[in-house]
Amino acid sequence: MKKLNKTEKMSELDWADAAAWLSGESTAGEEAARILIDEDNDIMKKWNDLKNIDGETIDVDKAWDRLNRRIEAESPVITLKRRSFIYSFARIAAMVIIVTGLGWLFFKVAGTEKITVSSGPDEKNIEVLLADGSRVYLNRDSRLTYPEDFRSDIRTVSLVGEAFFDIAADASRPFIIDAGKASVKVQGTSFSVMTDNGNNEVEVYVESGTVMLSSDNGSHNVTLEPQFVGRVSDRGAWQTVNTDANYLSWHTDMLVFDGERLETVFADLKRTFNISIVAADPAIYEYRLTSPFVDQPHDTIIKVICTTFNLHSVREEGVYRLYPGQVR
Repeated sequence: MKKLNKTEKMSELDWADAAAWLSGESTAGEEAARILIDEDNDIMKKWNDLKNIDGETIDVDKAWDRLNRRIEAESPVITLKRRSFIYSFARIAAMVIIVTGLGWLFFKVAGTEKITVSSGPDEKNIEVLLADGSRVYLNRDSRLTYPEDFRSDIRTVSLVGEAFFDIAADASRPFIIDAGKASVKVQGTSFSVMTDNGNNEVEVYVESGTVMLSSDNGSHNVTLEPQFVGRVSDRGAWQTVNTDANYLSWHTDMLVFDGERLETVFADLKRTFNISIVAADPAIYEYRLTSPFVDQPHDTIIKVICTTFNLHSVREEGVYRLYPGQVR
């Protein structure tokens, strides 16, 4: 008489308990799970690799049907009966891991490595080329995590900080950005994303195409057209027409001022170059500047401002302070 191994003696309930324990949904199936681990020492690593993958969704029904067809083709004697969701999930998890070694499912879901690119406090326009041809440009102190290759029907990346996206068009595979407190969904467009604009909001500016901005729980969303800025938080979603010609100056290295107050000019320079400028006399903020600057360092721009308005600057602890009158 053939001696049954331990897994062959397990009941349907044992299979369910083991899978629930492995997936972290229950603490009651540890003993059954240990039997599986004893039979295959590599099972825990495989299961943890599978369940810790971000941004992918396993279609349980599709996996069940495909696994059924594969097993029936290889061994007609084996038949699997569909049961409730937990039993189906338990059999899928156990059979895929043990019988097929995760096979096609593990390759599809876990086969792509995640890559993270970060920019420092003095780095901007760090370019990242994605597998689909899309390009991302990171602003300072930002981090992008993305797969080495897009193998699913959805192209997903995650962002912390700010970046400009130029997304390759693909109507069959939407592009989604996980921005922490919100998500951004597009097909092919160019836009910027700021995961926190200082007001606990995710902010998006659209240069071309159409962008959908949604809160993380889906309760608030807004669809943005070109030249609109959208903001979303747990309080709601809003959009306004962009009136700041220098909104993307950190990315374009181009600043255009047409009669703007110096207070606005200083704010744009801070966003573009991450510098602080303070006027010693409040009246200086009311001076108005008209001038374009293309690929100019911030020191040059400050010198132009000082020459134009008869000012002089002193740099103290990283802050530029402007005083009336030229230094003699």
